[in-house]
Amino acid sequence: MLTHSNIMYSISTAPDTLLMSPDDEHVCFLPLCHVLERTVSVLHPIAIGSTVNFAESPETVFENIREVSPTVFVAVPRVWEKMHSRISNMEADSTWLGRWAFGRALSAGMARADAELAGRPKSFGVMARHLFWDLVILRNLRRMLGMDRLRRGNTGAVSISPDLLRWFQAIGVRIFEGYGMTESAGIMTLNSAAANRPGTVGRNVPGSEIRIGRDGEIQFRAASCFKGYWRDNEKSADAFTADGWLRTGDAGEIDADGYLTVTGRIKDIIITSGGKNIAPANIEDRLKASPYVSDAIVIGDGRKHIACLIMVDQESVEKFAQDNRLPFSDFASLTQVRQVRNLIGGVVDAVNGDLARAEQIKDFRLIDVLLTAEDEELTATMKLRRSFVEKNHGALVDEMYA
Repeated sequence: MLTHSNIMYSISTAPDTLLMSPDDEHVCFLPLCHVLERTVSVLHPIAIGSTVNFAESPETVFENIREVSPTVFVAVPRVWEKMHSRISNMEADSTWLGRWAFGRALSAGMARADAELAGRPKSFGVMARHLFWDLVILRNLRRMLGMDRLRRGNTGAVSISPDLLRWFQAIGVRIFEGYGMTESAGIMTLNSAAANRPGTVGRNVPGSEIRIGRDGEIQFRAASCFKGYWRDNEKSADAFTADGWLRTGDAGEIDADGYLTVTGRIKDIIITSGGKNIAPANIEDRLKASPYVSDAIVIGDGRKHIACLIMVDQESVEKFAQDNRLPFSDFASLTQVRQVRNLIGGVVDAVNGDLARAEQIKDFRLIDVLLTAEDEELTATMKLRRSFVEKNHGALVDEMYA
């Protein structure tokens, strides 16, 4: 139950966090039942007087973005990942000269982005090299994506790979990660151009408080916290601590400068049969940084080792199969192709190389169904529902642990 007062408080924090202006153009495409889209892409723009453009349909989002060229764009990680995949596919299709030029442009962008992210002064050489490649390649790339006027991109609802944020900053698209929930009427923490620390979800919004409970849970207190669940007094009481802090159900850490890092859902923490505590979100984010992986569910609670269910990115993997003349008839048959499995196996091996032994994925299976927002396994904001996926694909899980 969100009150008018909750919403008005959330809107009141926007001038200090979202920095919108009446001249801004937005593209709204996520379901309005989700508090992120309703507040950030509709209510906040109404309050400031900026323009909201509604996508024609989920299938035309990328075309609509190019038509509008928004100055502010808020999306869930899967949308940003899809943009990255499309550019990767285009790069693979280009001539050797095009691939060489894009590689040099991206390298120049990375040098500039690394200096910005580290807070270091940018040398004349770095600036000059970036200016040249920005004029030749990167500016046109942003125009093609519809990001040529973008002043600020935001991402939320689920964690995103820091490597992906770095890649976007390298091409000149700055994305800031935030954190919130329906029960808080929207944003709780947010990075900004003035205070940005990739890998974290930023600092708490003005007028709010945030802390880490004894069990490692992120807890929040502000005028935006909801009044409870409709006709469910017991669940409403459980949503708050004895001293009135909202319990998020997420585990996290706050550094000395006040930046929050979300390490995953407390209920999702995996405890192996060997007693190792593993946060799956970090491993899943690393997998999803690959253009070939759309989503992943790491499993292993009460089992002797970690395994994973992976949903491949249809567009990227189909292109891989076509380029290598691998026969397939539909999405299910695509996931059965040996070379495709080897391709994803290479992604898993690369991720395992950066993980501790107990965290490493010992086996994986590809989900052979292309999930959409209409499926029970996927939320409206395109997040996999862990319990539904494990249940509906239990045969694959049993196969990995047979």
